[in-house]
This record gives sequence, C-alpha cells and structure tokens, in this order.
Amino acid sequence: MDFKPAVTMVAVIVVFAVMNTLTKMAFNEGMHTTVLIVLRQLTATLFLAPIAYFRERKTRPKLTTEIFIYLFFSALLGASLTQWLFFLGLRYTTATFACAFINMTPMFTFLLALPFKLEKLDVATGSGAAKLTGTAVGLAGALVLALYQGPSLTGAPAAASVELAAHAGGGARRWAVGSAALLGGSASWSLWFILQSKIGTKYPVLYSGTAWMFFLSFLQMAAVGVATEKMTSHVWVVATRLQIVTVLFVGIAGSGLGFLAMSWCVERRGPVFTTAFMPLVQIVAAGINVVALHEQLHLGSVVGAALVVVGLYFVLWGKTKETRTKEVCPPSVSKIVVEEHASGTETV
Repeated sequence: MDFKPAVTMVAVIVVFAVMNTLTKMAFNEGMHTTVLIVLRQLTATLFLAPIAYFRERKTRPKLTTEIFIYLFFSALLGASLTQWLFFLGLRYTTATFACAFINMTPMFTFLLALPFKLEKLDVATGSGAAKLTGTAVGLAGALVLALYQGPSLTGAPAAASVELAAHAGGGARRWAVGSAALLGGSASWSLWFILQSKIGTKYPVLYSGTAWMFFLSFLQMAAVGVATEKMTSHVWVVATRLQIVTVLFVGIAGSGLGFLAMSWCVERRGPVFTTAFMPLVQIVAAGINVVALHEQLHLGSVVGAALVVVGLYFVLWGKTKETRTKEVCPPSVSKIVVEEHASGTETV
C-alpha cells in the first residue's frame, strides 16, 4: 500500500495550521487582508516559476485557450476567492474557529464529486457505507466545533486573551459576517478540488499549472487591492519581522509547496481523499493557538475533534477498500457487473 499521499497530506496539514496562526498574528499587527494575499501569491509565483520552467520545459504542452480558462477559474476559486473569504473570516473571528470551517471541505467535496462522477456511492457496499458514515460523522464533528463551545479546559483566560477575543469578535454582526465568509470559503475550496481533478488530465504539468494559478491569482487580487486599498507604503510595505516571516512562509510553504502537494495527491488518490485530511488542521491549530495566541481550549473543541477523527477514519477506510477492489477487479468486469445490476439480470 502506498502511504506517500497520506504522509504528504499530514505534512500539509501541519504547514496550514502554522500558517493560520502566523496569519492571525500578522492581522493583529494591522496587516491588511488583500495586501497579504497579493504578496503571498507573488511570493509563490516567484518561487515556483523557475522550478516549473527548468523542470517541465521539455514536457510542457501548449497552453490553449481552453486550458487558460481552466487555470483562470482554478486561480479564482482555489487561490483568490478561497483565501480572501477565509482571511476575512479569520480577521472577524479566531484562528481556532476559522480552522473549524475547513472541516466542511471534505463534506462539500464529496457531495460535489458525486454529480461530476468523480466519486461513486453505493451504500450496499462496505466502502460506500463507510464513506457515507464518515461524511456524516465528520459533518457532525464540524458542527460541534462551530456551534458548541463548552467550558474551558485550560483554566481561566488571560487578560491578553480576553482582549484579543473581544477585538476579534467585535460583536455578533462581525462574528456572523466572519462565519458566512468562512462557509463560502470552504465551498469555494471544494469547487477548486473538483476543478483541479479536471486540470490534472488536461494540463498534466504540476509545477507549471500551479505557477500559472498563483500568477493569475496575483493579477486578480492585485486588481482588487488597487480598487479597495490605499496606495501608500503604510498599507503595502511589510514593516515588522513577523509580517515578513508570515509573507515568506505562507507564500513558499503554504501556497507553493502546499498546493503542489495537494495537487499531486488529487492526481494520485482523488479530491475526496485529499480533502479528508483537512479537519486535522483544526486539531493541530488548536494546540498551536493555545500556546502562541493564548486561545482557550474548550470541551466543544475536544468533542468535535474526536468526531472529526472518527469520520476521517471511516472515509479513508472506505477509499482504501474501494481502491483495493478496483485493483482486484478489472474495469471490464466491473462494467459488466454494473450493467447487469442496472438491468436487473443475474449471472450464472
């Protein structure tokens, strides 16, 4: 059994958890959301473009109009819109709460993959029942994380934590706006995973496709930034060491390496397998945020995280069993069985 995709996704999860914490800290210092995204995409483009040019210059197919349109919407959904909505929600809520909404991504992706025929669901089989059960349990865990707080398990909150929570919440309206933005970001990211599975077959050059995505996203968000932000050095120039580290980390590790790894996993194991690891961001981030941001760890986070892990196990078990079944049963045999099952005939 090939464990490389699973190990890769665990590494991506750790990077994303650290990235979310650094981003929240940069926002607390006054960094603007759009500015961070523009600088992140520019950093990712500068990091990936040379690698893509030298590594794939002999194998890169022609960039047709159709492929360019796919890449444009890949940038819009996966890099621009997802990040803008997530960072907006992160600014209006807390890092731990924002990570909870990433847990919605596997459920959205699984449901969207069904009509696109990227996933098949047969509850009569063990793999199908496991995937359905895992999706339902994971969704329940995500709802617990988002809606139930419960008592604190780490003692009374420090004064800095109380002040940060009050600033982050800013009232019920800001919290509601942040929640809606996070929900939209999760849906947008799920659509990107579906689209990426198509791009992998139409433009099978991983480094070039990812570099193009971030370059187009840079142009998209730069246009938004010019229209919405003041063109002053106070807004666009990173001034503190934390902001510089954040831009470099989210650009190189979060965008460059992270999206490369996820795109590779989508090609190897599909979008549902890849997004099934996203809920682990909440668990890793919760531990980091308790130490770095002095956020409180509540009972709801522990219960929700436990449900998420159980749901993740069911989905991965179902995907693994499904993969083994495909390897044992040739496609022609599978097709005959499906056709006979659909027509109601029986084999002798």
